[in-house]
Amino acid sequence: MDTDTVRSPAADDSAGRRREQRGWYFYDWACSVYSTSVLTVFLGPYLTSVAEAAADADGFVHPLGVPVRAGSFFAYAVSLSVVVAVLVMPLVGAAADRTGRKKPLLAAAAYTGAAATAGMFFLDGDRYLLGGLLLVVANAAQSVAMMLYNSYLPQIAPPEERDAVSSRGWAFGYAAGALVLVANLVLYTGHESFGVSEGMAVRICLASAGLWWGAFALIPLRRLRDRRTPAREAALPGFRQLAATVRDMRKHPLTLAFLLAYLVYNDGIQTVISQASVYGSKELGLGQSTLIVAVLLVQVLAVAGALLLGRLARRYGAKRTILGSLVAWTLTLAAGYFLPAGAPGWFFVLAAGIGLVLGGSQALSRSLFSQLVPPGKEAEYFSAYEISDRGLSWLGPLLFGLTYQLTGSYRDAIVSLVGFFVLGFVLLARVPVRRAIADAGNPVPQRI
Repeated sequence: MDTDTVRSPAADDSAGRRREQRGWYFYDWACSVYSTSVLTVFLGPYLTSVAEAAADADGFVHPLGVPVRAGSFFAYAVSLSVVVAVLVMPLVGAAADRTGRKKPLLAAAAYTGAAATAGMFFLDGDRYLLGGLLLVVANAAQSVAMMLYNSYLPQIAPPEERDAVSSRGWAFGYAAGALVLVANLVLYTGHESFGVSEGMAVRICLASAGLWWGAFALIPLRRLRDRRTPAREAALPGFRQLAATVRDMRKHPLTLAFLLAYLVYNDGIQTVISQASVYGSKELGLGQSTLIVAVLLVQVLAVAGALLLGRLARRYGAKRTILGSLVAWTLTLAAGYFLPAGAPGWFFVLAAGIGLVLGGSQALSRSLFSQLVPPGKEAEYFSAYEISDRGLSWLGPLLFGLTYQLTGSYRDAIVSLVGFFVLGFVLLARVPVRRAIADAGNPVPQRI
């Protein structure tokens, strides 16, 4: 027998793991287009215009008989989607851990979200209720799917690989978001040359995100595999399951301490993402085309930033790299306070700074949290992580709004967010991550 051609079991395991990891990256590639094209760029203004078309003389629509300002309908729909996700995620996470069958649940969530997004093609005229329903379904489904997707990370990557694997996933997502956004913008800005109306162009852009999501979700669903786990107790409904998860986390207080730090600084990150365009348009007087180019710049540089911070984490450890990124966030916001109005070049510099730290800080937070999850409870714990990521990011917008209301200055409002990064830095710096990993029952990597 030619021994040179015989593969060792370790080599086979490594090859299988790499194949799973490559498949895992493609879920970020599949679903990030929804976040970029649908939520960040097109759906908010378009759904608001549809609601305004259906509004009465006083500017109100009446879903289920409740008077709602047309301009607030999109925000309320997003908030409702968060409530639905908070109810569903703990239940699905516990079921996934109990049965070990994450893949069918991931498929159900992904294709529910993709179908709802594709259905936005039919959002025209005064069909604001249809738009609100599709947004709630798509947004909640994305949250559930991301929770399941994230929970695969501890199973497909050993501790020493997780920072790099998580960073590559984020990079794939930002690359896809930028690629599809470019195509969408070509259609949107040149809709007349394509023989379609502006509204039809938006509807095509919305639906294409759903088709992209559904098509590329096939790759991870083919490559990821389920792992059987010991039988566990039945899942509890909604908030009761979340409360049970939090009670279990109290047995791992250092894991809970990290989650608190993440909740604080991630609230700052999410607020910057959602309010930067408001700052650019209202305070700096920049046009829509400038803001769209800035979004593209953030997407492109977030790819490089995620990969760069992943490399830094291999050298200096994930915790130190995240702390460094929080310093960079603080400096970026401080610089944003002094941006001159009517100067798009400096706004692009700000967008570049955000892009370089955005992907890496989120990717490394995900991989570091994965080290703090007790084995066998990945989906359950990542449901709490996803809720903190999506369901509790309301303090930042509230502070931003209150600061503007009290001062009348968007500059004061944007710099008020520095507190989230400073407090997050302090809380994270106090977490002894090596002891936290050991207390969770996981092997401690050489560099963390």
